[in-house]
Amino acid sequence: MVYSAAFSKLTGASVHFKLENRQTTGSFKLRGASNRLLTLTEEQRSRGCVAASSGNHGAAVACAMQKLGTSGIIFVPEETSSAKVDAIKRFGGEVEYFGTDGLETEQHARDFADRKRMTYLSPYNDEQVIAGQGTCGVEIVEQLPDVDTVFVAVGGGGLIAGAGSVLKVHNPGVRVIGCQSAASPVMARSIEAGRVIEIQSQATLSDGTAGGIETGAITFPLNQAIVDDFVLVDEEQIAAAMRLYMDTEGDTIEGAAGVAVAAMIERKASIRGQNVVVIICGGNISDTKLEQVRSGNQ
Repeated sequence: MVYSAAFSKLTGASVHFKLENRQTTGSFKLRGASNRLLTLTEEQRSRGCVAASSGNHGAAVACAMQKLGTSGIIFVPEETSSAKVDAIKRFGGEVEYFGTDGLETEQHARDFADRKRMTYLSPYNDEQVIAGQGTCGVEIVEQLPDVDTVFVAVGGGGLIAGAGSVLKVHNPGVRVIGCQSAASPVMARSIEAGRVIEIQSQATLSDGTAGGIETGAITFPLNQAIVDDFVLVDEEQIAAAMRLYMDTEGDTIEGAAGVAVAAMIERKASIRGQNVVVIICGGNISDTKLEQVRSGNQ
């Protein structure tokens, strides 16, 4: 976790970035995938695993499977970033495309795993995955015990459920802010409705948070209990936040991380004088999309 002089000056807060883009696979997903795979029996490992992912969870599963000597298939939506698919393959994962929405891909992967008697590894709807993501929260409170507000990008809600749980146990007064693209605000709208609802996602730079949520997902009640507020940001805000971050921090981030940065900027008036953490959830972005962001033609 690093202090940002540039964003601290911009917001009037003491801003720290938790650099999950520096993980081996380029995102926080390695935490949950590793924890879940470590719970499998030898028999389960021998049968192999199945995962569904927009990319980052797939790369994390592939990496963890490689280290533990098991194998499996990663299903990804058809429009998944080439950079993320390349990352999965780089760690030895077998990739198959299915569907256009993350929820559709997840449902297909679950059915495939059931038919083949393989273990399905959910990107978020799994207690052990959520617990693994919670280690990010442990590190935040170890490094910045007096943290006031944390901004977290939300897709299926696993990261904010895990890390947020730790933060709230550490200090119930910590504000945990969920950040979503206005083009795919499924969790935010579901929390408003009091139940998981279906929304057609639009194209967004934040492909890592796009798509639906499984009905009955355990992350939903956790998000209800833990998230203090949601901030929705549009594509221009996401791109501008990504450019500012990359220019000032000298590091590459993906759209989902840009959502959290943009949400912090949107709420800068409310965090003045506070100790703030923004989780930079990942840095896997294709050259094409990166060029679009830098040119302002997203």
